[in-house]
Amino acid sequence: MTAAQSRIAETLEVFYGAADRTSEGAMAGHAYKRSVDDLDTGFGRELDVPYRTAISEPLGKMCAYFPVVNEHISKRNKKAQQEHDESKEVFDLLNDQLIAELPQLLDLRVPYFDPSFEAMIRMQSKFAEEGYEKLSGVQRYFADNVRDDYAAGQLDAQVEGVLQEMRELSICGGN
Repeated sequence: MTAAQSRIAETLEVFYGAADRTSEGAMAGHAYKRSVDDLDTGFGRELDVPYRTAISEPLGKMCAYFPVVNEHISKRNKKAQQEHDESKEVFDLLNDQLIAELPQLLDLRVPYFDPSFEAMIRMQSKFAEEGYEKLSGVQRYFADNVRDDYAAGQLDAQVEGVLQEMRELSICGGN
């Protein structure tokens, strides 16, 4: 998430800074970039270990079971084709084991991943809350009328209007 925000912040800073570095837009662009950089740095440190512990490692452990299961399936098929009479007993044993254990393994995947998904959602919520708090500090660089327009939802309508005009251009490929 923060990589895309960083690219947007850099673009805004360059766009507004190119015209006049002392303008309100340039100061707001710079403040936005600084806030996004702080978010990126802070969350990189804060979320790396929890992400690894709560999401990545459990996922890796669960995925490690499937090569063993695939190996058992391959063994079952080879034995059945090569020596039907001699391997019938082994085949039935492996087949019964797979028939009994595969549904159990598949039934366990949802409860196994529930804590990981919950942790991921909590991290995303924390990211959004802290991002909102950090980026709300950028508002002070905007003129009062811009803040009022934002609060009233008028800026969203203006952005949608400009986007619609862009869609109508033949260079955007919308037509």
